[in-house]
Amino acid sequence: MLVIIEYTVTAIVCLISAVVIQRIFVKEKEKADHPQSVNGIKWFGLAIFVWGLGALGNLFLTEVFTIPSKVVIYWGLLISLANSLFILLSLPSIEHRKKRGMAVQLVERFSTKQFIFLYAGVLGMIAFVFLAASYSNDHLSSSFTWLIDIPISVFVAASLFYELNNAFSARQMRFMYLPTFALFVLIIIAVSHRIIPRDQLVQIVDQEFWSLVGGITAISFKFLFILLFSILLYSWKFLSEKEEQQTLVQSLSQENAKLTIELEHLQIANESHLDTLRSVKQELQEFKKAHKIELSDRQKEVLGNLAYFGSEKSYPELAQEMHISLDGLQTHIHQIKKILNISGAGGKAELIKFALANDFLQYTSFKQGD
Repeated sequence: MLVIIEYTVTAIVCLISAVVIQRIFVKEKEKADHPQSVNGIKWFGLAIFVWGLGALGNLFLTEVFTIPSKVVIYWGLLISLANSLFILLSLPSIEHRKKRGMAVQLVERFSTKQFIFLYAGVLGMIAFVFLAASYSNDHLSSSFTWLIDIPISVFVAASLFYELNNAFSARQMRFMYLPTFALFVLIIIAVSHRIIPRDQLVQIVDQEFWSLVGGITAISFKFLFILLFSILLYSWKFLSEKEEQQTLVQSLSQENAKLTIELEHLQIANESHLDTLRSVKQELQEFKKAHKIELSDRQKEVLGNLAYFGSEKSYPELAQEMHISLDGLQTHIHQIKKILNISGAGGKAELIKFALANDFLQYTSFKQGD
């Protein structure tokens, strides 16, 4: 009765959990930028599915069909080896920054297909030898058939214990060390339950008690495995979201720092331009001051009369109007041109233009309207 309960509960819980985990894998794969990063969810789900399939097969083989006990053992061995394979394939997806264990290094050395073929080939040959020997020899205890699976199970349990502890440590979840250690101990007890011959153990421990220990242990470590994986999965999800937010904050901080530096450069450049403008303005003022036009009253009068008559009168006519000699007028014109830096044949027109532009009409010796 206890065996039926164990198989039924294990089959129901593991198969339902496997379906849920695979659904999570499908959704996470669609959202993930790198689908390979969530492959661990798939392999964990398959490992739990194999447990459920094994329990369901044991239930049918022992309660529905009349199958020799050795066939049931061989079926269980196959299920256990397949479960170990999927757990090994899932280990690289348990992320942490510490040194990777031997199992992860071995898995990562090959591609997934290569590792599956290597695992199945090596263990297949070993299993064939053990199974052939145990099947043809009725005196060979069936418990020794598990010697094929025992080293693999212990190796996988130790590797899982190492990777889980490193992952929980990296995520500031050291309180998970105890459940992880409990999982390891339960796996060892389950392995011991397989390997110790019952015909020898019955002399020391009650048979019903030993069967009860085996059933409870088998169910407990599977449930604890599912629980730890669920915690690991959601802590990985939360950590990924946190890392994504931290990455965004870091990116924004770097962008802000970059913009701040650019703003400082622009401010420095702006200040440099302002300094240049101030310098140019100061030089211009100094230039104007150094080249300030200083005309005598008589020269202003000449410019004023030029502005008044324009090009209507020639220099002799203008000299006559001003009652001065032509030589005197030309002397004033020459000095004014020198001061204003005017030369050439068009000097008179430039003088008239300058006089009009600078309002020298106010200095004319003639009243407007005369």
